[in-house]
This record gives sequence, C-alpha cells and structure tokens, in this order.
Amino acid sequence: MNIKVVKFGGSSLADAEHFKQVASIVKADPSRRYVVASAPGKRFKEDVKVTDMFYECYEKIRNQENIDELYAKIVERYNSIIAGLGLDFDINGELEYVKSAMQHRSGRDFAASRGEYLNSLILAKYLKFDFIDAENVICFRDNGTLDEEKTNEMMREELMQHKHAVIPGFYGVMPNGTIKTFSRGGSDITGSIVARAVDADLYENWTDVSGFLMADPRIIDDPCPIKSISYRELRELSYMGATVLHEDAIFPVRYAKIPINIRNTNRPQDAGTMIVAEHTEIDSDRIITGIAGKKGFSVITIEKDMMNSEIGYGRKVLEVFEDNEISFEHLPSGIDNMSVVVASDALEGKRDKILATLNRAVHADSVSIEDGLALIAVVGVGMVKYRGAAARVFNAISNAGINIRMIDQGSSELSIIVGVEERDFNNALNAIYSEFVK
Repeated sequence: MNIKVVKFGGSSLADAEHFKQVASIVKADPSRRYVVASAPGKRFKEDVKVTDMFYECYEKIRNQENIDELYAKIVERYNSIIAGLGLDFDINGELEYVKSAMQHRSGRDFAASRGEYLNSLILAKYLKFDFIDAENVICFRDNGTLDEEKTNEMMREELMQHKHAVIPGFYGVMPNGTIKTFSRGGSDITGSIVARAVDADLYENWTDVSGFLMADPRIIDDPCPIKSISYRELRELSYMGATVLHEDAIFPVRYAKIPINIRNTNRPQDAGTMIVAEHTEIDSDRIITGIAGKKGFSVITIEKDMMNSEIGYGRKVLEVFEDNEISFEHLPSGIDNMSVVVASDALEGKRDKILATLNRAVHADSVSIEDGLALIAVVGVGMVKYRGAAARVFNAISNAGINIRMIDQGSSELSIIVGVEERDFNNALNAIYSEFVK
C-alpha cells in the first residue's frame, strides 16, 4: 500500500472545527498513515498563536513575572478544542507539568515546543492514532545542527512499529536531553524527515493556501498558481522570500526524491502545487516558474587597479567577512572591482571595522558600502531552453524606468537575480510579471 505523510500547519489546527476538517482529510485516504502536527495558529486576525503565548510565558518567567493569567489562556485554548471535539480526554495534567517545567527554567526551546506537543496529543486521541514524541526520534548535534542520519535511523525504526501515528513538528532533542527547536515554521522540516524515514510515496503539506503562486499576491494582483515546481526552483524562491514552505524542508525528501504536494485544508478539492525532483516536461507557454524578492541588502564594493592579476585577492576579501561572521549573498565583479552583497542587518555595529579591515587586507583603492538594495529572483528551468529570457527581464525593468544596480546569473540558468533600489522593488516585480504572464 502507498504511504503518505501529511503535515498540517497551525492555521489548519487552530480550533475544533479545523481539527474535524483535518480528520476528514486524513480518513479520506487510507494511505495517509503518518501525521505531523503544528501548534494552534490564529483563529481570527486579532488572535494570538499558541506558540507566541508560550514564548511570552518564557519571557515573563525570565523577568520574574507572574504567568497565571496568560497561561490560563493557553489552557483554555486546548480545553476548548477538546470540548469542541467531544473527546473524553483530560489534558490538564500535561498542562500543569508544562507550566511547572517552564517555571523551573526548562528553557526557551522547551516552552516553544509545547504547542506542537500538546496539539499532537489531542490530534492522536481524536484520530485514534498512536502518539510518537519527536524528542525520541529527532536528534541534534552538540552544535545545534540536525543529525540527519541518526534521526533517519531512529525515526524509521520507531515508525515501522506503528501503522498510524501522529508526531509533533518543530522540535527534537540535544545530546544532553534538552529540547531543541527548528526555526519558526520548522514543522515542515519534521514532515519531510518523517517522509524520508518511511520512504513515503508522497509528502502532503496542508496549509491555508492552495499551493504556490507565481508571485506575492500582496504585490501582484491575482498571480497565477504554480502547478508543478522542482526542488531547485523551490529552493531559489523560498530563499528569496516565498514563504509557503520552510526553505530547509525540501532537503530530507530531496535525498529520496519524494514529491511534496502543497494543499489547502479549507479547499481539499484543489490540486495544489506539486514539488518534484525534476520536471518531466516544461510548459512552453510558461517560461518562468515564479518571481520572488527581498529588501534589506547592502553592497560593499572594493576597487583596485589590476585586481584580476593578484592571486588570492578574492579569498582575502571573503576572509574579512568570515572573520566577522557575515555570510555573503552574491559576488558580482569586474576586472578591477569586486562587490559583496550581504544582508544589511548583518553589518550592524561592524561597518567601520569591515571597511578598515578590507583596506588593510587588500590595499584597495577604495571601499564603499551602499544600502537600500532589493534583490529579485526570476526562477524557471524553462529559461534554459528559451533564448532571450534574460533580455526580456532586463527590458521589462528598463521600460518601467527602473535602474538595475546588480545582475547575477549562474551557469545553470535556473535563475536570474537582479538588484534594484528598494523604492523600485514593487514596480520591478510588476514589470517582470507582466512581461512573462500576459
């Protein structure tokens, strides 16, 4: 029988009615055997996510403030879900233990992870599935990075003992036994880990949108949906700001070439977006797959005559950034100049030191920093086979009266990245989208 791993986001598990919808989705397909659950999200616009309430509890405890009133709201959220489902399940003992553990300084990650833990207990009870605590099957190294192979082995051994199970997303355990969380949105990663461990035929990621759109709907009016996207294209778009799926979630399933299907809990009839290892065919009418971008970048430009003849010049430049624990985004360069694009907030408190150190390290003729850069990625495997794709991108931006500050294109031609002034960001996105999507 086929095996599907299904992950439900916080908006899909915000209240009892959403739990019922999730249960109907899971039960509609017998191959949906393993479920990864997030913490309860917002029920309405002004609502507060449960994870945010747990974070606030942690901060109050740190500041020696009383959390009784705030924690009562957390207790009410979970008990209202249980009551709405008509479950004979008393979760108050678990809630009291969590509160006590936080008050005894169990740590920020422990507090943050309890939203998923408690929600998964309820969901397992409601579905009549087994419950597997993520801290028993997801392992981090001492440096805080995920131990992929150990996790895969432990997860596989455990899951093979359960025909159906619910696993909390977002966290695992450190070698010393303390809880460690992924970054926000990390339940996507948990789902991917589970899918790899059971060699799933499909990983379904259920959220509140019907898959990916070609562009940000807050900037582009009614952008077209993406029916199919490759892992590499997704990585490019996620990194540049597309937020439907955690950008690191593709790696575990990519190893095993397991497809991901982004689905809408509120519209289960929608096909959503399929994320695949490679496209079997390319839509000739859709040269690009999507457009995404981010603001908040700075460009450090180093100029020196005959730079290209100095062996090791680039290494010396990048060592300065490495020594200051700053990662670079792009390295556009010429014969006598080299630019390093970095996130502006990474330079905070280090600008003068960076400039002085670069001057000493490479004896530059000049070094300057310019802020206010936005990066836009135009992504699509179809661009490889289409002549003139880059020209169309540049012409669209030019015709909109926008100056291009930076161009970066890899040899794979999977994406073209352009830099524009932040004030031109929205107009540039609209110009590119209009050029390729008539």
